Amino acid sequence: MANIQSLDPTASPLDYYGWELRRQREAHGLRQSQLGEIIYCTGSLVGQIETTKKVPTRDFSERVDAALGTDGLFSRLIGLVLRSQLPTWFQPYAEMEAKAAYISTYQAQLVYGLLQTEEYARAVLDVEHRGNVDEMVAARMERQRILRRDQPPTLWVVLDEAALLREIGGRDVMRRQLAHLATFAADPWVQVQVLPLAAGQHAAMMGTFTLLRFDADPDLFYVDGYDHGHMTASPDVIKERSFGYARLQASALSPEDSVRLITRLMEERYAAPHGNEQR
Repeated sequence: MANIQSLDPTASPLDYYGWELRRQREAHGLRQSQLGEIIYCTGSLVGQIETTKKVPTRDFSERVDAALGTDGLFSRLIGLVLRSQLPTWFQPYAEMEAKAAYISTYQAQLVYGLLQTEEYARAVLDVEHRGNVDEMVAARMERQRILRRDQPPTLWVVLDEAALLREIGGRDVMRRQLAHLATFAADPWVQVQVLPLAAGQHAAMMGTFTLLRFDADPDLFYVDGYDHGHMTASPDVIKERSFGYARLQASALSPEDSVRLITRLMEERYAAPHGNEQR
């Protein structure tokens, strides 16, 4: 158990958040239970966050800002806190992803993280992160906020049909995930193409990869492994993989045909049993 009196605010974003929460609460003359009443949670939860035993949520942070009049301090901090919950090897990529102006990715087995529903993400992450799955899911949902900016990055996803056929979390989870994918057909900044199984061999047989482009910085190529990620700005790699990605796009279904396939699979393969539709 962390001792709030000995918390080092420079140790991590989570430590700083807990330290600052206690400092602001005490400056307003509030006990943990009193602050909890104001923001509709328990004093115990406030204490757990102050001592880094619990990772705060964005909703909690926004309620604290409103209650203490901290001018968005905790709403700004929460992004850093949640990003720090990502695996250490993945954090550099997440930072660059958040800065990118254009993201193009091929996904071989899973829906791209920025397009996952919360329950789909939980099913994926629960396989190997059961001890901190809540924090990992929150971090993944936080990544998706870049798509809701006033000027979001352009996102182009080529999704292997195998990812649509792989049942993650059960039929209901998959149906809602595919329904979520279909909503991006109306998004001017997001394009989704499905690479059909019938395409056979293709330009990304080595697996999932992502290209990031920036307004003022060199392009980056990223591929991740089991417990590591590799990122490079090598012009030769960027040129080769950009050409490979263009070939993938040419082999994939059009965005219009892709959404039709997604909708058909949602309605046929993952249809709810009659009389058991979950709302």
